[in-house]
Amino acid sequence: MKLIIQVPCFNEEDTLCNTLDDLPKSIEGIDEIEYLIINDGSSDKTTKVAKDWGVNYIVNFTQNKGLARGFMAGIDVCLENGADIIVNTDADNQYCGEDIEKIVRPILEQRADIVIGERPIDDNEDFSKLKKKLQRIGSWAVRQASNTDIPDAPSGFRAFSREAALKLNVVNDYTYTLETIVQAGREKIPIISVPVRTNRAVRPSRLAKSMLGYVRTSMLTILRAYLVYKPLKAFLFISIFPTIPGLAIWIRFLYYFFTTGGAGHIQSLIFACTLIIIGFVCVMIGILGDTICANRKILQDVQYHTRKQYYDGVKISTVNRKEGCHIYYR
Repeated sequence: MKLIIQVPCFNEEDTLCNTLDDLPKSIEGIDEIEYLIINDGSSDKTTKVAKDWGVNYIVNFTQNKGLARGFMAGIDVCLENGADIIVNTDADNQYCGEDIEKIVRPILEQRADIVIGERPIDDNEDFSKLKKKLQRIGSWAVRQASNTDIPDAPSGFRAFSREAALKLNVVNDYTYTLETIVQAGREKIPIISVPVRTNRAVRPSRLAKSMLGYVRTSMLTILRAYLVYKPLKAFLFISIFPTIPGLAIWIRFLYYFFTTGGAGHIQSLIFACTLIIIGFVCVMIGILGDTICANRKILQDVQYHTRKQYYDGVKISTVNRKEGCHIYYR
């Protein structure tokens, strides 16, 4: 059983060594542990620190491509190098390395394919009251969209079985955390969470420039994921807002038409028809999206089997085929 721990990095020369030192060197049930760094266009000595420490693999991007792109590049390299379990953690040592054993244990015991580390948000002194509230609201929204019970959706401390990693698809460039939970829930991939500990923050979060920007981007990510996986339900809900007022106005026009002849109420009829047509268009978009969703499932199944065949039989190369991405093998 092989575990690869991947650490996305962007200008982390000051914190990376402490993070790597904190990672486990052995875990019961794991035969081999390797370490991978995703250098997302760092301009400091992140790569040198990683090489000097002795990491097994370094994925180098020549420019910053964002957390989601870096995460998926790391997943590809882990699969390519025979990982049975993949753990993702942060380079700022936010999470306790000892707790990696806790998040891989459910996979080893075949109780889950994805395990999310649940941070003690209410007890975290580095989070403001506003951020704690927004975290709870965001996690609630993800639970509704994904039909899961994950209490800490934004947590980047998570473990994936090889089977789950082969099925992963991340289409946005912002973050993988929310989208992968929605995908797991909708695709019926076994996913659970376990409580983990956190260390004191050594620097501010770099995921978003402001709290408002983070909330806006997160909500758009959740909405987009929900529209991808449940388009018919989403657009049927949207169609309610123009259709119900349109029908009410139309009934009002019929009342006046049969009682007074409808004189002076033609504008109401035109407005009612416009609203009903908008609602009908929303329903048709939902039906079209549901058809596309069915085709997407077929394509995902083809992609899964193609990736499985490729990664199970691939020979290790020194240069990744992704544009602007080079891999260092120790």
